[in-house]
Amino acid sequence: MSPATDDTDLELVMAIVRPEKLSDVKASLAEAGAPSLTVTQVSGRGSQPAKTGQWRGEEYVIDLHQKIKIECVVESDETETVVDALREGATTGEKGDGKIFVLPVSDAVQVRTGDRGTDAI
Repeated sequence: MSPATDDTDLELVMAIVRPEKLSDVKASLAEAGAPSLTVTQVSGRGSQPAKTGQWRGEEYVIDLHQKIKIECVVESDETETVVDALREGATTGEKGDGKIFVLPVSDAVQVRTGDRGTDAI
């Protein structure tokens, strides 16, 4: 099979969200009809304030917060639906809710069948 052409129009929607919102995000994505997703545990910092803790009498600062990274590859006409579903499921209205990024995908290949482009997703 030949590589996908420029008219494939695939996009990677990547979201960094709070771990406690994962089930809400998954439900929201399922309702929106997102075909598949990948979930990774990550840590990072942004606008969410650092926390101070104490262990054995020593004070320490926690500025890297545990987050969940969710990735979905979708056809570009489904991107806004997936972004809205991610936002709806992840929001708490507080700092540290996360971010959503949309990136172009030049091609996708399904390992088992060799299908490419939109057929692979």
